[in-house]
Amino acid sequence: MENGPIKILVPVGSLGAGVREEELQYGLAQGAQAIATDAGSTDSGAAYLALGKSKNDRSSVKRDLALLMKAGAEAGIPVIVGTCGQAGGDRNLDWTRDIALEIAAEFGLKPKIALLYSEQDKAVLKAKNAAGKIRPLPPLGPLDDATIEACDHIVAAMGAEPYIAALREGADLILGGRTTDTAVIGSFALWRGAHTAATWHAAKVAECGAQCTVNTGEGAGVLISIGAEGFEVEPLSLANQCSPHSVSAHMLYENSNPFRLTEPGGVLDVTESIYAPVNERTVRVTGSRWEPQPYTMKLEGAAAGRFQTLMLIGIQDPEVLSRLDEFHDKLLHALYQRTRRTIGEAAGDFHISLRIYGWNAVSGDTPAPGTPAPREVGVLFIATADTQAMATQIANTCNAYFFHFPLLRDKELPSYGFAFTPAEVERGPIYEFKLNHVVETDDPLELVRTQWIDLSDEGTAHADR
Repeated sequence: MENGPIKILVPVGSLGAGVREEELQYGLAQGAQAIATDAGSTDSGAAYLALGKSKNDRSSVKRDLALLMKAGAEAGIPVIVGTCGQAGGDRNLDWTRDIALEIAAEFGLKPKIALLYSEQDKAVLKAKNAAGKIRPLPPLGPLDDATIEACDHIVAAMGAEPYIAALREGADLILGGRTTDTAVIGSFALWRGAHTAATWHAAKVAECGAQCTVNTGEGAGVLISIGAEGFEVEPLSLANQCSPHSVSAHMLYENSNPFRLTEPGGVLDVTESIYAPVNERTVRVTGSRWEPQPYTMKLEGAAAGRFQTLMLIGIQDPEVLSRLDEFHDKLLHALYQRTRRTIGEAAGDFHISLRIYGWNAVSGDTPAPGTPAPREVGVLFIATADTQAMATQIANTCNAYFFHFPLLRDKELPSYGFAFTPAEVERGPIYEFKLNHVVETDDPLELVRTQWIDLSDEGTAHADR
């Protein structure tokens, strides 16, 4: 490792969430040698991979990326972005590439850009599967060709190696497809020979920017400094601070084991890590360990499925509110009967669900006996069918029952509050993740394609592999 710690500026938890200029300037003034940030995740569901689109507003991403590209150019340090465009598929990455080229043209920047594509060829994955190189993660079972074929897009989560290769070739800006958050943040330090375990641990702590600080609403980013035996982390906002608790707690984020984190090529073990304050703003961490493992990359595959139509009502009827579980069961039974009698076999393998918001819509669990009745609830009707037309036909068929269903048959028909008219809302297709598997590879670059755009050389472009 070079003399002194390796300093990485992590400006924000996700590109587009709001980089702060004053924090960038502080990090650069402290000697940051690279700027690194994540730009996506699977948090918001499968649609963004299946559709190849970002959930983040384009103008927000452009604003943040422009600040980073200008800062990187002024300081002469690389800017590293992973899981571009929310899902990291090829279309997501190309969307971010176009924004970067637009920024470069507007501000007269001439970066050497590396594009790291991690979307997978189905034929390659089928061959890997046939060779026993793909295995499931719980709760899924063995993978078959039909599941691979059913996916609209499949990505493999990269480790740090493709980024290191791009840095070695002189990249000023790296835009990566699907990547583990930690690999993006840690790649520069690993390239420079920093302590392996400290780098992975620092990257895990910093992956969400200021989420590892005491006041998560005060500031957006952090600065990590990785030394020979450990690392330090401090907020980029002078008004914020890190504490041993805030730093150690981030190992719990999106991780089933608070002491062990699995990454491509190894496992980070923080069981013996020591978190100590350096001053009121900075925490130092030592004692982390890295256990090399056979190299695997997580596969994520998404596809559009069947179609849904929604309806929504609000209920304040005291009788219904006092017997919500009974109301749910009776209404759902009546809706199924109505659909089967009216549409019959033409409805196909349809499904109807009712979600009672304000009661148990989030968990689906039956509340404990004696739970007080809510003041009001919203009831969401969801019809799922093979086509949008059929899902809407089912909703139309159920309309009168849904809006006027009496808990007791001997009472006059009620009218529940409906949110809009016409009542039905066509949601479109359902998007689903179909893969939860890992693929084994001896070469971390095998499943990655690198393309270059060198604006310093009049915009020449070429593909490496």
